Amino acid sequence: MDYTKYFWQGKKVRLRPIDAEDAEQSYADSLDSPSRQVLQLGIELPTSVEAQREILGNYANCRDMDGVIIFAIENLAGDYVGGISWHSRSPKNGTFGFGIVVSAHQQKKGYAEEATRILLRYSFFERRFQKCNSACVAGNDASIQLHQKLGFIEEGRKRRHLYMNGRFYDEILFGLTLEEFVENEKAAAL
Repeated sequence: MDYTKYFWQGKKVRLRPIDAEDAEQSYADSLDSPSRQVLQLGIELPTSVEAQREILGNYANCRDMDGVIIFAIENLAGDYVGGISWHSRSPKNGTFGFGIVVSAHQQKKGYAEEATRILLRYSFFERRFQKCNSACVAGNDASIQLHQKLGFIEEGRKRRHLYMNGRFYDEILFGLTLEEFVENEKAAAL
């Protein structure tokens, strides 16, 4: 298959529809409690491959479920490495959000940055959104660094907003406008 001109592919990853076949890796990822805790903002109830298959099946073929579309992230060898969600879309206000997870054994390879850039390009240049809003828990250094690398601006902080691991954490609010993204893309291309 020739993906060289495929919009949804970068130099390291491509986005594709999530499907039930991704359930085993999704289940394996759920066993990494520290990573899941910062993603889900707390410890999840136990899951199973079957439960993951059902959940992912609901989002198959880029199906919009309650305003959320989930894409699988795969490396260029075709291996599932994570997922990215596209949510909180407001055509009236021109805003949207995203969430991303990369399997622990696939982190630190630039996959999250490239997958997010692909989704940002689609949102800004194909769907005419003007701003991406995002947030993460204080202390999630990988997420904070990702937002900074993509050009997001810290817009605020909800103090003691999230409870997990026996204590309260701040939630950091980020924003990225179309114009800021265009400038960041130019700088990243150098």
